[in-house]
Amino acid sequence: MAKPLSASKMVEILRAEGLTVHEVRSWRTHNRNSKGAWGPVNGVMIHHTVTKGTEASVNICYNGYSGLPGPLCHGVIDKKGEIHLVGNGRANHAGLGDSDVLRAVINESKLPHDNEADTDGNARFYGFECINLGDGKDPWPEAQKEAIEKVSAAICRHHGWSERSVIGHKEWQPGKTDPRGFTMDGMRKRIAQRLKGGGGGGDTTPDPKPVPKPKYVPFPGSGFFHTGRKSPIITAMGRRLVAEGCGRYEEGPTPEWTEADRRSYAAWQQKLGFKGKDADGIPGKVSWDKLKVPDV
Repeated sequence: MAKPLSASKMVEILRAEGLTVHEVRSWRTHNRNSKGAWGPVNGVMIHHTVTKGTEASVNICYNGYSGLPGPLCHGVIDKKGEIHLVGNGRANHAGLGDSDVLRAVINESKLPHDNEADTDGNARFYGFECINLGDGKDPWPEAQKEAIEKVSAAICRHHGWSERSVIGHKEWQPGKTDPRGFTMDGMRKRIAQRLKGGGGGGDTTPDPKPVPKPKYVPFPGSGFFHTGRKSPIITAMGRRLVAEGCGRYEEGPTPEWTEADRRSYAAWQQKLGFKGKDADGIPGKVSWDKLKVPDV
């Protein structure tokens, strides 16, 4: 779970990812917050608009229509791969979806089949509408798919999420088909590659120069740390916590994530000055980077 991005931070991280960003009218204060919760956020949801033309599509997503007021998403991704921000806060894009899917997104685990509509997705997901007719024939230009990849990676990187925090509307709500024309599994592979430091599409010819192995383990995402997870990374983390005087282990540390790991990490977060929910013992990117866990 994460605190939603501010409008300024959203613009900042998208432009830092190399995207062209257009701020549409009063998007910074345009939302549906008066109708329900916005946050904590857990992921990014991708849609297609079933419209054509940039101006018309952006206007529909900003204004909404009879029976469904705007904003209908947070940003519109056009065919050129440019981003039009239309909302900041709760938006009418996800609707009710499957609580089991939300749980998988939070845990960053394999998605189950969506067969229920019992959970408010508008409170939990950033939404991006991509201009496409959704008929299976309207093409998806590479620039547009690359923009989807970049938008998703930028938000995931900021929150410390993996590519598993990005889903399609069709994976959330029974009966939905969007986005149609590419697979979400394929898009998640692109996002994963970008999060590792490379672009997901285009020329993937390797650099002839050897890339040095990172000295420290990069942040694996908060969803990595859950009951039942076993990894040498967890052992290495525990040893660093002990070295920092934050060990709360009676035995270990071991490769399996336990309550002792959580308590130890909470002590580390407190040592760094974090409080409340920011010191709950679940690693976040800032505290992880400061811990400097040796690459195993």
